[in-house]
Amino acid sequence: MKHITKTAKLLIICLSTLLFANCSDYLDVVPDGVATLDNAFSNRVNSEKFLYTCYNMIPSQNDPFTYPGNVGFDEIWWDIDASGLNNRSGARIARNDQNASDPFQNYWDGRRDGRNLWVGIRDCNIFLENIERVPDLQAWERVRWISEVKFIKAYLHYFLLQMYGPIPIVDTNFPVDAPTEDVRVYREPVDDVVEYIVNLIDESMENLPDFIEETASEMGRITKPIATSVKAKVLVWAASPLLNGNPDYAHIKDGRDISLFPATADKTKWERAANAVKEAIDICHTNGNRLYHFQGETGNMSGNTLKNYTLRGAVCERPMMNPEIIWAHPSNSNNKDTRDQFQRYCTPKFYDTYAGTSELSATLKIAEQYYTMHGVPIDEDPEWDYSGRYEVRKDTGTYHSDYISAGETTAKLNYYREPRFYAHLAFDRSLFEYYTATGSETRVIKNRSGDDHGVVFSDAHIVTGYFIKKLISFRSTTAATNRSTYTFSIPVIRLSDLYLLYAETLNEVKEIPDNEVYQWIDSIRSRAGLEGVVEAWRKYSIIPGKPATKEGMREIIKRERLIELAFEGQRPFDLRRWKDAMQYMNQPVQGWDYQGVQIDEYYVVKDYLTNRNYTTKDYLWPFWTTTIIRNSNLIQNPGW
Repeated sequence: MKHITKTAKLLIICLSTLLFANCSDYLDVVPDGVATLDNAFSNRVNSEKFLYTCYNMIPSQNDPFTYPGNVGFDEIWWDIDASGLNNRSGARIARNDQNASDPFQNYWDGRRDGRNLWVGIRDCNIFLENIERVPDLQAWERVRWISEVKFIKAYLHYFLLQMYGPIPIVDTNFPVDAPTEDVRVYREPVDDVVEYIVNLIDESMENLPDFIEETASEMGRITKPIATSVKAKVLVWAASPLLNGNPDYAHIKDGRDISLFPATADKTKWERAANAVKEAIDICHTNGNRLYHFQGETGNMSGNTLKNYTLRGAVCERPMMNPEIIWAHPSNSNNKDTRDQFQRYCTPKFYDTYAGTSELSATLKIAEQYYTMHGVPIDEDPEWDYSGRYEVRKDTGTYHSDYISAGETTAKLNYYREPRFYAHLAFDRSLFEYYTATGSETRVIKNRSGDDHGVVFSDAHIVTGYFIKKLISFRSTTAATNRSTYTFSIPVIRLSDLYLLYAETLNEVKEIPDNEVYQWIDSIRSRAGLEGVVEAWRKYSIIPGKPATKEGMREIIKRERLIELAFEGQRPFDLRRWKDAMQYMNQPVQGWDYQGVQIDEYYVVKDYLTNRNYTTKDYLWPFWTTTIIRNSNLIQNPGW
């Protein structure tokens, strides 16, 4: 074979991503500052840098503003007065500013807070085509790296599928002499894309490790439990209403007259998904994954406080101490600033020195989403004062001694709620727990205007009245003059996610739900201190038979996912795949009036955004108009 010049090599790179990418960003990590394949694969050290370049393209939900599962939907709200946040893509999408002329969070072209995932796919292909050239790489390491990169390539295709629906399949890069027409790719049918992703994940599993042994240097790298779990989630997406016989998309064909979406729903997709989820759970169990329970020194800690640390720790404890985490995002493992973003924006102003805190909050609807102390929705529990939930009352009950400051007044909405409500949220006059070397300590949240944690100036307050305590580690120091943050990566997948997916898939497969469906959701509820669904609904709900029907159980499972996985970047993806997003997104964004000084001024429900007009088109991201012009073989998503 003739030697290929450096110019030709770079041309291959540019051609392979024509219409997808600008070839100026060849590598994120470039050996010795020289972007050539000769250097990239000249030895083990440089090829490992290229491996991490592939890893670096995996989107991270640690970024509040650029990840599609965070700010921009209806769960996490930004400080509307903070000018620095209002122009970020998530905030613009939340205001219904998404568009085709220059889309926000553009993961196709790498614009407007999006990363060009086709660059990542291209780099994966370059890696796979050249890794055999590395002279000093041991055979076992070579096959492991190949498996990892195959998985990453599959995952990037999957991420694009979740955002855009049908996408091209780019299994190999185009040759240098490829005709222009060949690189004007078509979107492939959803089912073909799913099969490609699943088959590639299956290939990757051959040489993946069961678990990470070098936790200090390799945590976050791909394992068999990660691969099987992602495969399961891919198949759940394929089975869900958005992509499985969605009548809104039944007529969509490309220029080849090929239908891009399945015309009718296929129940067997749920069966296949259920089998895949169960396989993933079994592999995770075999490799030591289990639900997290706090293991620190408990001392005189109350049962409620211990449960609080368990429920928060399921997310904010690092993988080395948390067997529930299947996969935490790898590329930020050494980047404190990235991993610290949510804590920086969610933490109340505990410090003498202001450090950019208190700008992201939970919406009022999320506070209402959690169950009562009986484990049923607040509008189904006849013992709970639903009609009076926006009224206020002074704390007098022993049930709240670990949750609300004694003798203080807060909204009735904050009383007699399930433990996850108090573990995930902090609010005016609630207790905020943090763990120190001497045991558990608490601080009282005071969030009315002029209070310690209320509005002081425009860039230092939450809007809705609910702090996202779940994304603040209980190991982060709160009593110092400056922040001392215990950093962690928000899990990409944890075991609770799989348990709830298995309950969901089984419920769709079975004619009526049974104990096999109940047991997986009940295991999550048990850790949260709640009775199982059958008992809870029988004893406390005005709809006692709800868990006995497929439709009722579907509603219960959905709500359980929205509660258990709140603020973890899952909700927007779930609501879209269920085709429930329009129902939720068109509700007003509400919260307490943060400018209120007195009780009767603060506890007023205020609309912070109305008339969002979320429609069918918003279920899939738009393509940039320029991309459609460049490649006439691509068709725009419906409605854009």
